[in-house]
Amino acid sequence: MYRIDDEQRRARIGRRHLLAPSAHTRSVVAVADAVVALHATDAATVYLSACARLIDPQVEAVERALYEDVALVRLLSMRNTLFTVSAAVAPSVDASNARTVATKERSKLLKHLREDGNGLDERWLADAERQTLATLTVRGRATGSELSAAVPALRTKITVFPGTRQEAVQGVASRVIRVLAADGRIRRDRPRGSWTSSQFRWTAAEPWPASDPAEARAEVARRWLHAYGPATEADLKWWTGWGVRETRAALASVGAEEVLLDNGAVGRVAPGDLDAEPSPEPWAALLPGLDPSAMGWADRGFQLPAGHRAALFDRAGNIGPTVWWNGGIVGGWAQRGNGELVWRLLSDVGRDVSPLVEAEAARLSAWVGAARITPRFRTPLERELTA
Repeated sequence: MYRIDDEQRRARIGRRHLLAPSAHTRSVVAVADAVVALHATDAATVYLSACARLIDPQVEAVERALYEDVALVRLLSMRNTLFTVSAAVAPSVDASNARTVATKERSKLLKHLREDGNGLDERWLADAERQTLATLTVRGRATGSELSAAVPALRTKITVFPGTRQEAVQGVASRVIRVLAADGRIRRDRPRGSWTSSQFRWTAAEPWPASDPAEARAEVARRWLHAYGPATEADLKWWTGWGVRETRAALASVGAEEVLLDNGAVGRVAPGDLDAEPSPEPWAALLPGLDPSAMGWADRGFQLPAGHRAALFDRAGNIGPTVWWNGGIVGGWAQRGNGELVWRLLSDVGRDVSPLVEAEAARLSAWVGAARITPRFRTPLERELTA
């Protein structure tokens, strides 16, 4: 069996994830396609991940792709997580993951409505959605609070988890909006504040055309293998949130080839993707929390020393801001309240690293400007660096 060692896997990250300087691009859409999907749970991550890979990093370029060209779209999809993907990839992600998530979100809301015991049902929800969409059509865009003020149904309160320790009275507005967004009938528009804000306005949208879920899973698997392969079946299953049967069927459908990894596991690559990746020039990168290059695999042992996990991850398994050297995670970084970027190496990787990390820090500071970045999921090292 053909073998691809850890050094080759790290070399592929530099080129295929557009992180080595010679691989940087001018296109925000090309960045999203290179990594298949950008994590969007933390609004700032989309900008930080994209600009780390651009020749000329600019907030305006990302905003234009998101809100003017709508060449990038946000979908509640893999692992019930919010991602940003290109419009070309969106139909496949929608059919392979987002439709299932949307069905579950609707079922969960209807369950809460029934348990409330006040006669709220599918017809009530359909009417609330109709009123919300009508309001957005007239207004063009609105925040959640503006929609609640305009649509009486959204001001309804229900009791969730009645009779349990978790019993609570909650408004339905955010739940109805979440279902509409999961269905693709509304989408996030420009935030109320700066690009780091997660308080979005909403605007009406058209759902993606229905397509065959199996074919969509095969397309997502093909793209993922090109970006993240060699990787294991378990890696793909974790990244997508699919079941074992769906994962295996997708890998078989694209004709994934087996290779041997350094840890003895059997990995998969896209058909014909066995050639050695030329090692790029030495490179360093400062990537944000939840960056796809750190969240692409269930087993990150080839790029992340086990001893770094306690400092770089929170208790839920979310990775924080990281310092990279030639495809491996060697430290972490943070931004202090005064705007200063600080970083710390956790690996002894030699004297050549510091100048390149400093150059990346200066590059990041230059385009971030006056913005302040606090990761949504804070990690021990990030907290320590900002203390």
